[in-house]
Amino acid sequence: MFPPSSKEADLERNLLEAIDSVPLASMRRFAIRSSRFADAYFRGLNGADAAWANKKYRGHRTLPPRYLEDLEVRRRSVTRA
Repeated sequence: MFPPSSKEADLERNLLEAIDSVPLASMRRFAIRSSRFADAYFRGLNGADAAWANKKYRGHRTLPPRYLEDLEVRRRSVTRA
């Protein structure tokens, strides 16, 4: 953990050290995944549906136009079980 401080220079140094400690690939994965969740929420999906869409369409930057059809098929299969 980084030492607590209130000086701006110390805060900036701690921030840069913290950012440098996280691999760039992890940052990119997080950014892409959170972007897909944001797109799903923007389209009106709830948390569970957004997680399902994020897993199903993980190779896409946004949800494809047919995502609602796939979601309805999923919902029907879940209610039958």
